[in-house]
Amino acid sequence: MKLYGYFRSSTSYRLRIALNLKGLAFENIPVSLVTGENKSPEFTQRNPFGSLPMLEADGRDRAQSMALLEWLDEAYPDPAFLPRDIEARYTVRELAYGIATEIHAVNNLPVLKYLKDPLGHTQDEIDVWYRHWLARTLNPVEARLAQLGTGDFLHGDAPGLFEVVLIPQLANARRFAYDLSNSPHMTRIEAACCALPAFAAAHPDKQQDAT
Repeated sequence: MKLYGYFRSSTSYRLRIALNLKGLAFENIPVSLVTGENKSPEFTQRNPFGSLPMLEADGRDRAQSMALLEWLDEAYPDPAFLPRDIEARYTVRELAYGIATEIHAVNNLPVLKYLKDPLGHTQDEIDVWYRHWLARTLNPVEARLAQLGTGDFLHGDAPGLFEVVLIPQLANARRFAYDLSNSPHMTRIEAACCALPAFAAAHPDKQQDAT
């Protein structure tokens, strides 16, 4: 397998964690979002979305991180990213997709670049924007975790789809100086995950293109 990604991309981070949790060997191939390498004709011929990550596996180039996570769980079911109980599976999806769709869509790099140029917003204004959309979803996620009375992980004694999506978003939150002091459930889960080799090896600072 070959994973085309960018060290700071939260969606690429998701896939690095997922592949590590599944115990799958992969070659990590950096693609720069800053220079727009992902929009080059060579890349978009393979991935028309021009997005990261892209996973080359089984003779096919696959894009879109959430679809990739589902494919990985179906193709390599052990360990499973989703619990067997239907209600527990729903809860995992509710929280994971809340983060993936409500935060990432408005806070990804192309949006932030558009806010700066051509719209002309300052970096301080963009940081306020970023934290606003974090709070809009992370506060309800924290409240749901409190209702559920979670432990170190959302379900059981191992991480799954929710943790794969949560941890990269919390890393981004810290980059943008988001206050997590009132998020004890998320930060407890974060600490438990980051102590695991699969998460530690996937951290942006550990990637060859980290700057």
